[in-house]
Amino acid sequence: MIAHLHGTVAGVSPDGAVIDVGGVGLRVQCTPDTLATLKPGEPARVATSLVVREDSLTLFGFGSDDERNVFELLQTASGIGPRIALAMLAVHSPDALRKAVANEDLKALTMVPGIGNKGAQRIILEMKDRLGAPGDLTGAHGPAPAARAAASWRDQVASGLMNLGWSARDADAAIAAVEAEYEQAGGAAPDVATALRAALRKLSKA
Repeated sequence: MIAHLHGTVAGVSPDGAVIDVGGVGLRVQCTPDTLATLKPGEPARVATSLVVREDSLTLFGFGSDDERNVFELLQTASGIGPRIALAMLAVHSPDALRKAVANEDLKALTMVPGIGNKGAQRIILEMKDRLGAPGDLTGAHGPAPAARAAASWRDQVASGLMNLGWSARDADAAIAAVEAEYEQAGGAAPDVATALRAALRKLSKA
């Protein structure tokens, strides 16, 4: 198993990044939160999980060991594959997922595209004694790096929303609403992870 990559970021796309490790470019699929911390030409360390299928080998990258561990745990629940597990971590941080499961918060879990009420109930039933309590980072490398604000945050959030199954029109409307709120509050541009979660909250209410 490839537990982590430590190298130079060769490139970043809406759903993943290429990290150069010893002259070999390894592609990893990541959440928008993790992608926001990666900048081409800069060194990076990402925790990884290798998903093996009959016709493919897919490497998923994360900002912390804890995020990677939660990703792997989520896939032990019935009906949860790597795509849904990654979507869950795109919408919620590991600790937010622990809190949602511990509090049996169906609304929080069904914010994730592809998870309905029955799926959320199944996740709570199967994960309640496995994810741990909120704040439990046992075995983690540390908290995920803070996402950096970028001039292209709108494009990154739009790409993240569309990768999660929303249409371009819905994504643009949600981003416009989030941007308007920040402008009214007089705040700086939001980081990608914060903006993505705010946009998802608006889409879930629509």
